Amino acid sequence: MRPFLGALMLAAVLAGCETVENPVTGKAERTVMDERSEVAEGQKAHPQVLAEYGQYDDAKLAAYVDGLGQRLAAQSHRKELKWHFTVLDSPEVNAFALPGGYVYVTRGLMAYMESEADLAGVIGHEIGHVTARHGAQRATRQQTAGLGVLAASVLGAVLGVGDLAQQVSQGVAAGYIARYSRDQELQADQLGAEYLARSNLNPSNMVDVIGVLGSQERFAADVARAEGRAPRAEANWLSSHPSNEQRLREIREIAAKYRGQYGDDGRARYLQAIDGLPFGESRDQGVTRGRNFYHEPLGVAITAPQGWRFQNSAEALAIVNPEGNAGLVLQAVPPKAGTSHEDILRNVVKPDQGRTEQRTLNGQPATHFVGTRRTEQGARPVAATVATGPGGRNYLLLYAGADQAALQRAYRQLQETESTFRPMTAADRSAARPWTLQTVPMPRGGFAELARRVPLATHAEQQLRLLNGAYGGGAEPQPGQPVKTVE
Repeated sequence: MRPFLGALMLAAVLAGCETVENPVTGKAERTVMDERSEVAEGQKAHPQVLAEYGQYDDAKLAAYVDGLGQRLAAQSHRKELKWHFTVLDSPEVNAFALPGGYVYVTRGLMAYMESEADLAGVIGHEIGHVTARHGAQRATRQQTAGLGVLAASVLGAVLGVGDLAQQVSQGVAAGYIARYSRDQELQADQLGAEYLARSNLNPSNMVDVIGVLGSQERFAADVARAEGRAPRAEANWLSSHPSNEQRLREIREIAAKYRGQYGDDGRARYLQAIDGLPFGESRDQGVTRGRNFYHEPLGVAITAPQGWRFQNSAEALAIVNPEGNAGLVLQAVPPKAGTSHEDILRNVVKPDQGRTEQRTLNGQPATHFVGTRRTEQGARPVAATVATGPGGRNYLLLYAGADQAALQRAYRQLQETESTFRPMTAADRSAARPWTLQTVPMPRGGFAELARRVPLATHAEQQLRLLNGAYGGGAEPQPGQPVKTVE
C-alpha cells in the first residue's frame, strides 16, 4: 500500500506542475512556480525580511545601490522583471535574493567591499540566481520530495521566546540562507560575470570579492585562536555560498574569458557612498561595548559575565555562556501580552506550577518565577523574570539552558546577569555612541598609527587591515591614499 500511495502523491504533485522555458538556458523545465508565482512569493516574503533585518534608512545610499542593481539587471536575461534592491540594517556580511527580483545586501557586507565593482560582483551573482530560476527549481524539488514549497531562498522565520530559549545553545539565527547546488552556484557566477561585462565592469572583481570575504573568515578564526576558543561558524555570504579552492579557480577561469576595456572600478564613488555608514551594531538595534549592551532608544543596559557573548536579533538579546549551553534571553514584551507581571508570565511563559518572588532590579520593580511549564514533551523546568523598565515598558528575562543540568550550573551567573539590567546612566549613554565608517588619508605610520585613533577595543590594527583589503598579505595602502577607518 505505501509504495502505491507514494506514487499517487508524486503524481498529484507533478500534476500541479507546469512546463516553462528557462530564460537563461532556453530549455523547458517542469515547475511548481511560474513567473507570476515567483513574483508573488517574493512580494509575500519581502515584508518578512524587512521585519527580521530592518531596512537601512538612508535614501541616498538606497538610491546608489538600487541604481547599481538596476544597471546590472537591465543587462540580465530577465530585464522585464520589476527588480528591487534593498540595503538591510544588519552588521552581518551577507547578500541573498528572493524569487521574482528581490535582491538584498547588508550594510555589514558593504563595509568590507572595496569598490563599486566589488559590490556589483555580489549583486550580479544574486541576480543570476533569480534569472536562472534557482529558487523556483529548489521549490519544485522540495515539493516533489513531499516537503512543501519554500517561499524563497531565505526563510525569514522570526522565533518566539520559547523557541529562542530552546535554540540559545544551538547558535541558530532567526533566519537562514538556503544552500544552492554547486551547479547552481557555478551558473550564478557565470551569469554574474556576464552581467558585469555587459555593464562595462570587470568580472575579475568577483575574484576580489571572494578574497575579501575569505580574509574575513581567516580573521575570525585568528581572533578565536588568540582568545583561546574554537572558531565559530559565522552567517555570511561565503558560509551560504561554497567557497573552496575549486570554486575560486572556477571564478578565475570564468573571469579570464572576458577580455576588454572596462571602466574604472568606482572605488572613489563607493567610498563616498559608504562614508558615515554605521559599523557594527546600530543605535536602533542596540550596541555591544565589551561586556556591556546598551539599547539607547529603549533606555536600558545590561552587563554580561566575563567570557559570555551577546547574540542580538530583531526579536531578542541572548547572553550566552562560553560553553554555548545556557544563557539569559532579554526581550521587550508587547503590550498585548499583558499589563501586569503576573499576566505576562501567564501569557508568555505559560507556567504549569511554581512560585513567584517580588524583586527590584536597580530600582525597577520585577517579579521572578521558578517552576515548570507545560510543553508537548511534558513539564519542563523554567525560570524567568518580568521587569518594568523606563517609560513603563515591560521586559522578560528568560533563563535558558540546553538541559536542566546546564541551566543549574549557570543559574548563579544568570542571576548575576539579570541583576545588572538597568535604566541607562549618563555614562552608559556616552559609551553607547554608535561607530561609523569614515574615509581618511592613510597616515605615514600606516595601520599601526591609524589603529591608535579608533574606538575599537581589541584587534584594532587587524580590523582596519580587514576593512581595507590588506589582511593576511593584501597590498598595503600608501600614505595619503584614501582608506576606511572607524570613528
